[in-house]
Amino acid sequence: MGNNLKDLKVKLRKFARNRDWDKFHSPKNLSMALNVEASELLEIFQWLTEDQSLNLPKDKLNDAREEIGDIFNYTVRIADRLGIDPLEAAFDKIKKNHKKYPVRKSRGSSRKYTEL
Repeated sequence: MGNNLKDLKVKLRKFARNRDWDKFHSPKNLSMALNVEASELLEIFQWLTEDQSLNLPKDKLNDAREEIGDIFNYTVRIADRLGIDPLEAAFDKIKKNHKKYPVRKSRGSSRKYTEL
C-alpha cells in the first residue's frame, strides 16, 4: 500500500472493520476522541515559552509526532464516515480564508476577521 490519503483511509477502514469498531466510530464518538488527542498535543506545549515550543527535546518531539498522527487519523476517519474529502475541504477552507483575511487588512495582525 502506498503513502497517500486514499491508502490511509482504506487502512483505517480496515483497521476498524477488523476489530468490529465501526459501531463505535460514529462521527460523534470520533469527534470526541479527536478532541482528546488534540488536548494531549496541547499538554505537550502547556507552560512552554514560544521559543521552547519551537525547540522541543527529542522525546517531546516524538510525543508531538504521535499525537499529530492520532489527530490526523481521527480527522481522516471522521471525514470518511461523513463522505467528505478532507483535502478538498482543506483547500476550500483556504479559499474561504483568503476572502475573510485579505492581506492588506490582516498582515501582521492576529485579530479575527470580524475585527478587521
